[in-house]
Amino acid sequence: MSDLLATIPLSAIRVFEAAARLLSFTRAAEELGMTQAAVSWQVKALERRLDQPLFRRLPREVALTPGGERLATAATEAMNVLRSAISDLSDTGEGVLAISTLQTLAVQWLAPRLGGFQVAHPKIAVRLESNANVIDLSREDFDVAIRTGFGDWPGLEAVPLFPSLMTALCSPQVAERLDRTRGPVAVMDSPRIGLDSEWALWLRAAGVAPTADAGPTPLRFAAESQTMEIAAAMAGQGLALASPIMFSAEIAAGRLVQPFPVSVHHNRNVWLVYQRERRRARKIAAFRDWLLDHVAADPSIETYAAQAVPRED
Repeated sequence: MSDLLATIPLSAIRVFEAAARLLSFTRAAEELGMTQAAVSWQVKALERRLDQPLFRRLPREVALTPGGERLATAATEAMNVLRSAISDLSDTGEGVLAISTLQTLAVQWLAPRLGGFQVAHPKIAVRLESNANVIDLSREDFDVAIRTGFGDWPGLEAVPLFPSLMTALCSPQVAERLDRTRGPVAVMDSPRIGLDSEWALWLRAAGVAPTADAGPTPLRFAAESQTMEIAAAMAGQGLALASPIMFSAEIAAGRLVQPFPVSVHHNRNVWLVYQRERRRARKIAAFRDWLLDHVAADPSIETYAAQAVPRED
């Protein structure tokens, strides 16, 4: 088998991978800058060497055979590794670092700090986009992502940053109206912003027993809406649940109040992730090191993590 592999040119694997990925000899030819006839010839030559068909030729399309599917999976992985290795070898530590993350994390935690990264690395431009969907770093035009979860994404290296927490936050005016001598049960007398299910988790963690009288009906926003919910809370519309780490600056400045030192840990963390084979890319390594330094220097992370109670559904 090793002798057979040595006789197969890399160009044939490259052509096969494109044709298998696109399921079209014509589109593969366009992508590779070849003629359709040259793609067809390369595929047929590879099939002859392997002594088996890799595609089924249909009237207006092609489809992979079982053997072709096996080879396509391996070929795509191999080509991705090669592309990444070549890119990293030619990496000068310059260019654009494309980052994808959630809106709240982008606006509240990352964006205010990114200027420091630009000062430290003036030859690396930064493109930051917020996206509620989990992107595929092997297919989309991003170098890294910051996302919440358990850190077990296939093919990705995940670096833990800080825990995913939620606590009750409100404006100073709302906090003044709360009878905090009663403990966390006092939040039941105030309008609440967010989902009933999330409030049930926080109240349970705060030691408040379930009750039929749930108090004022919560004001609800769409998913991934911590920024909107906290804006409503800062406007005096009630208490909202959000990450105290994300909004530590507003708490420190007195624009938000955490009336009770109880945070629920979602049993997930916030992670920096990137393709495992790109871990040595200079711009990724520079961002990873810079980000970890800022996490280590943020006192709010340790403070609020110490308050955390594990989530119990």
